[in-house]
Amino acid sequence: MEEKEKTFEQKIKELELIVSQLESGNVDLDDAINKYTTAMKIAKECSEKLKNAEEQINKVLTENGTLEDFKISE
Repeated sequence: MEEKEKTFEQKIKELELIVSQLESGNVDLDDAINKYTTAMKIAKECSEKLKNAEEQINKVLTENGTLEDFKISE
């Protein structure tokens, strides 16, 4: 069975939980390393998602129906 990809918000919540667990200091070294590795993977996925969203937002629909980069004319 294929696992459904988590939403951005779910990933952020998971990242917050991991950070909280690591900050508590009640995690043994091996578990801390695994949690840190997982947290870095989630952070990278979230960063990529934000970058993609920013690229999409910075495009405008022109009068002829094409997408172009948004530019401010001064």
